[in-house]
Amino acid sequence: MTLVKTLIKDCINCLQFEEPLNVAEWAEKHRVLDSKSSSEAGNWKNKRTPYLIEPMDCLSTDNPIQRVVLQFGSQLGKTEAGSNWLGYVISHSPASMLVIQPTLEMAKRLSRQRLEGLINNTPVLSNLVAPSRSRDSGNTMFSKDFPGGIMVLTGANSAVGLRSMPCRYIFMDEIDAFPPDLDNEGDAVSLAEKRTMTFSRRKILMTSTPTIKDFSRIEQEYLESDQRRFYVPCVHCGGFQYLKWSNVKWENNDPNTVKYQCEHCKETFVEKDKHYFLEKGEWRATAPSDGKTAGFHLNALYSPLGWKGWNEIVDDFLKAKADPQRLKTFVNTVLGETFEENYAAKVGADVLMERVESYESNMIPEKAVVLTAGVDVQDNRLAISVWGWGRGEEGWLIDHQEIYGDPGGSELWKQLDQLLIRPFRHELGNKFKPDVIAVDSGGHFTSEVYAYTRDRRKHGVVAIKGSSIKNQIPISKGKKLDLNWKGRTIKKGAELFTVGTDTIKTTLFSRLRHNDEGAGYLHFNINADEEYFKQLTAEKQVIRYVKGFPVREWVKKSSARNEALDTLVYAYAGLHRLYQKRDRRTIWDNYEERGRIKGKIKDDKTYLDDIRYKNKVEKPKFVSQW
Repeated sequence: MTLVKTLIKDCINCLQFEEPLNVAEWAEKHRVLDSKSSSEAGNWKNKRTPYLIEPMDCLSTDNPIQRVVLQFGSQLGKTEAGSNWLGYVISHSPASMLVIQPTLEMAKRLSRQRLEGLINNTPVLSNLVAPSRSRDSGNTMFSKDFPGGIMVLTGANSAVGLRSMPCRYIFMDEIDAFPPDLDNEGDAVSLAEKRTMTFSRRKILMTSTPTIKDFSRIEQEYLESDQRRFYVPCVHCGGFQYLKWSNVKWENNDPNTVKYQCEHCKETFVEKDKHYFLEKGEWRATAPSDGKTAGFHLNALYSPLGWKGWNEIVDDFLKAKADPQRLKTFVNTVLGETFEENYAAKVGADVLMERVESYESNMIPEKAVVLTAGVDVQDNRLAISVWGWGRGEEGWLIDHQEIYGDPGGSELWKQLDQLLIRPFRHELGNKFKPDVIAVDSGGHFTSEVYAYTRDRRKHGVVAIKGSSIKNQIPISKGKKLDLNWKGRTIKKGAELFTVGTDTIKTTLFSRLRHNDEGAGYLHFNINADEEYFKQLTAEKQVIRYVKGFPVREWVKKSSARNEALDTLVYAYAGLHRLYQKRDRRTIWDNYEERGRIKGKIKDDKTYLDDIRYKNKVEKPKFVSQW
C-alpha cells in the first residue's frame, strides 16, 4: 500500500506544471550567472539592468510581439538577455529553436562560453539537458536536445545551416557582421526568417552593435520598428528624457568632472544618481508600428554602476575624437549609433603633395620608433615602401622604391635583401632595420614568395595575402603551409598571413584626410613625387547594390597603378603583426626606449650569412594547396 501511495504521489508531482512566467520573471527565479561568462556571478537580478525587462518580456510566449530588435552599445547585456530567453524556451516554452552567430567559429564559442554555463549552472536547465559528455546525450557543440524541442547553433556564413530546419524561435546575434549575400541565395537574416513562416506564434530576436550608416542591418531593422527609447526622470525636476551624448558635460578635458544636463530644467546630475533614474525609467515608442516588431535602442550612458562609467566614456571620446576610425568605434560601441562616413570626400594627389615635408629620405624622424616594410610583387618588378611608426600610429614615409627584374629568378630577391637589410639611421643616432617585412604572395609568384619568406622568418619577413572580406581584422594569425610526406605541418616551414585590405584601406583613407599632426597622421618626405601620390590615391570606395542591399567596394581607376597604396597597406599590416607578438599596452614605451638608446645592429654581411639560401630562391619540396 505504501508503495502504491508513493507511486501516486510521484505521478502527481510529475503532472504539476510550473505557473506561467514571462522571460524576466523566469530569469530572476532560475538564472544563475557563472564567473566564467559574467563579472557578477550569482542569481540574476532584474533590478541590476531594469532596461532589459521589457525587451525580455516581449519574447514571452503570451506577448503578441513577434520580432524584437536590440540596437545596443557594447557590454549592456543584450546577449545575456538572449541567454535568458534561451533558458526560458528550454524549460518553459519548448519548441524548435535556431541560434545564429556571424560565423560557425563564433557559434562554437557561444556554445562553449555561454550555453554550457547557462545549462550547467541553472538547475532547472541541467535537469532537462543531458551532460555533453554522456553517450548519445543529444547535447553537442551545435545541437541541444531537450523535452519538447531542440536548439541548433549555426553561423550566418553557412547557407546549409540556415535552410536546414523549420523553427518557431530564432536568435540572431550581431547581425551587422552577417554576410549581405550568402551563396547568391540572399542575405542571412531573410533566409533565417523564412524558417519561421509556418509558425503563427513565432519569436525572432535580433541584436547587434551598429556599424556604418546606410549599411547597418540592425539600424534598418530598428527604423522599421516602433523605435523605443528608455526615458528616465531628472533628479531635480522629474522631467522624462532619454540620455543623449550632446547633454554630457565636463570641464577642462577632465573626465572626472562629467555631469549630465537635464534638457528641461538645465540642472545637472551625476552618475551616482543612476540608482534613482534607472529604476524609474520606462521604454517609450517614438514611431508607429504594425504591433509585431518592437525595437529598442540603448547607449552606454545607461550602463549600471560598476560597469562602464561616465568618466570612462568621456576619456574614450577624448582619445578618439582626433582619429576617425577610433571615433567610429566610439560611436558604434559606446553610443550604439551608426557612424556616417563621407563617401563623397575624395583624397586628391594634389592635396597630399602640399603636405610633403623636408625630412630626409631614409632618415627616421625622432618620433618614429618602429619600422615596417611592404613589398608588392608585380610580373616584372618589386615595389617596396618602408614606413616609420610612432605613438598613436602616427606614420612617416621613410623610403619608396621599385626594383625591376624577374621575380621567378634569384637576382631580384637578392636585390631586395640588399635594400631592406641596410640600416636606416634614426635622428637620435641609432640604426634600425624594419621589424616586419610583409611580402605579397597573391600574384603569379606565390611559390617564390613562400621560399623567400621561409628562410627569413627570424628577420621578420612574412608572406601575406589580401582579403576583401568585410570587417576582417588587419592581419590574421599565420597559417602553416609546408607539409611533410606524412601530411603534417613542418614546424619552421612557410607561413601565410591574411590581411584585411578593405578594413585597412578604410582606416588609411580616413587618416589621409587628417590635417593636424599627431595620432593617425601620415607624413611624406621630400622624395615623394607626383607619381607616388597618384598611386596612393588610385582607388576609391563606391557603393553598389546587391539584391537591394548596399555593398561597399574599393575599385581602382582605369589603367592606374596602385603600388604605393598596396605597399602602405602591407606596411600597416606589418605594424599589426607586431601587436600580435607584443603587449599592445606597453609596445610604444618599449620601442621609444629603443629609440633613445644606441643599439647594436648586424652589418649587411652578417645578416646575409644568416640566410641559408642566399644565392638562389628554392621552391619548397612540400607545399600544401591554398
